[in-house]
Amino acid sequence: MITVLSPAVETDIAGLAKALGHPARVRILQLLLAREACYCGQIVDELPLAQATVSQHLKVLRDAGLVVGEIDGLRTCYWASRERLTQLHELLGDLLAEAVEAHPDDCNC
Repeated sequence: MITVLSPAVETDIAGLAKALGHPARVRILQLLLAREACYCGQIVDELPLAQATVSQHLKVLRDAGLVVGEIDGLRTCYWASRERLTQLHELLGDLLAEAVEAHPDDCNC
C-alpha cells in the first residue's frame, strides 16, 4: 500500500506544473537561470512575444514562486528562484518515490 501525498503537497505540485505548462514560461525560466537577473525588456528581446504577453507569463511564474521580481526605478528586475526550483525537484522526487513504492506492475488496469 502506498502512502498518499498530502493534499497540500498535491496542490503545490499541481500549481507548479501549471506554471510550467506553457513553453514560453519554460523558456523565460531558462533565460533567467542563464543570467544573474534581467529586466522584462531584455526577456522580450529574446522571445517572439509582445511585452504584455511576457509580463503575463512572468506574473504566472511569480505567483508560483518560480520567479522573483524587484522594482528598480521604473523597471522590474527578475531572477529565477533557485530555492523554489529546488523545492520543485524535491516534490517531484517525493512523487516518484511514491510511484516506485506503489509497484505499478501490480496494477490491474
